[in-house]
Amino acid sequence: MQLLALQELVHKTRDTRRAQTLPKFPANERDTLIKKYHPDHRESAYRPIKFGPNAGDMTVRELATLLEGDSPVSAELDLTPTYSTDVLVVGGGGAGCAAALHAHAHGAQVLLATKLRLGDSNTVMAQGGIQIAITKEDSPVQHFLDTLKGGHMKNDHRLLKTMVEEGPTIAKWLLDLGVLFDRDPDGNLHVKKGGGSSKPRLLTCSDYTGLEIMRVLKDEVLNQKIQLLEFSAAVELLGDSDGACTGAVLQDLDNKRYLVVAAKTVILATGGIGRLHIQGFPTSNHYGATGDALPMAYRLGAKLLQIDTFQYHPTGAVYPEQLVGALVTEGIRSEGGHLVNAKGERFVNELDTRDVVSSSIIRECEEGRGVRTVTGRLGVWLDTPLLDVESGQGTLEKHFPAMVRQFKRYGIDITKDPVLIYPTLHYQNGGVQIDVNGESGVRNLFVAGEASGGLHGRNRLMGNSLLDLMVFGKRAGTTAAERAKAMKHGKLTLQHLARFRAEARKHSGALGVHSPMLFPDYARKEG
Repeated sequence: MQLLALQELVHKTRDTRRAQTLPKFPANERDTLIKKYHPDHRESAYRPIKFGPNAGDMTVRELATLLEGDSPVSAELDLTPTYSTDVLVVGGGGAGCAAALHAHAHGAQVLLATKLRLGDSNTVMAQGGIQIAITKEDSPVQHFLDTLKGGHMKNDHRLLKTMVEEGPTIAKWLLDLGVLFDRDPDGNLHVKKGGGSSKPRLLTCSDYTGLEIMRVLKDEVLNQKIQLLEFSAAVELLGDSDGACTGAVLQDLDNKRYLVVAAKTVILATGGIGRLHIQGFPTSNHYGATGDALPMAYRLGAKLLQIDTFQYHPTGAVYPEQLVGALVTEGIRSEGGHLVNAKGERFVNELDTRDVVSSSIIRECEEGRGVRTVTGRLGVWLDTPLLDVESGQGTLEKHFPAMVRQFKRYGIDITKDPVLIYPTLHYQNGGVQIDVNGESGVRNLFVAGEASGGLHGRNRLMGNSLLDLMVFGKRAGTTAAERAKAMKHGKLTLQHLARFRAEARKHSGALGVHSPMLFPDYARKEG
């Protein structure tokens, strides 16, 4: 059937679907569904890591290759510092800016280095909101329990407790900085309900929440005159003879020159891994999201956690081709949008957890109930016009202006017609293991945001990523600054590379691969 005919079926079945109430999957059915259809359970996509702190652990082949890859830096590199600072923050997104601002506020000299421009990050694309328990009907305890359930009980309890308890303080900090969260008619903060949450606790700025937070953080970094290096990608860490982190090697992307930074403490906030296109999935991630922190921290001896699990956001655009992988916010479903297969049927509670909804969509497509596009991609419908039907004309335009404009660029009016979606690689659930202050197992090396692991367990609830960035950006920045006050600069060496390379030779590692990747490799491979 042609797409237009299938679209018409969505309109015709709308009244029938509105009368339905779909329960969430029982626990036993949920586990069966995920194990059969979720990409995390495709055994062929995984292999064991050959050597290093996580030797023998399973992860996706793309990441295993980077972890075993060689540093681009020669052992003979001149380590005379180009810059010297108390705290080096690597990454210019939400976690990096939060860390830099808090370290600066605690009196540290801060250098913020970012691979692209300040603010170029996944943070700016976070649409759904930030989860914080602020209402009388809610509590940090309930937020804790919802997140624990959503993470399949595999979350680090200490990290999770810290995040939910410090949420209200973070909300006040962001408001004081000037973030314009949505308000109700009485002027109170407006909260929405997200998938997997028992209470409404999402603070939003229409569907520009991450962009609005990043706007304010970026301005504040510039206002505070924090030293900034743009287009300066970290390619290696430095350590002393005891294995503590003492700085990093950056590469100036304009002239390819290496820059050596001596730092008393280092905070890695380089974000996630989506642009590796794990298992060939499209991604919602920004261009620089290539998991840079993981191989650098791994070579220095930091242990990684839960690197066998990734989040595939249920609703990534699958048509038109120019938007494939682009995020279609969960807010559409939290406001009542239906997921509809090629037969015009709902097939899942739209506010179940992301792994359940993604698995359900993949099931529909694999069992022949998906919608095929002209380029051969499969997806299901997201009934966006239903929001205007239920809540009045103009609802979509008011609450989701970014999405309306994004599709309108390609001649699609989402207020009149549904959109085609399919899961898109969205989030790196695991990462570098940290404590409650963001410090890794390597002394003086801190990690904040998506590059860290343990907080979200095996599935992240929507809205928790923005809170994660702010809470652990703050704690890493504060702790790193206080640590720097009480210490001198350590010796700069690359001794860890000699050890890593010797181990790689024993296990046939590297094989000509250098990591971090820095940018996705979209070059055509010749036969």
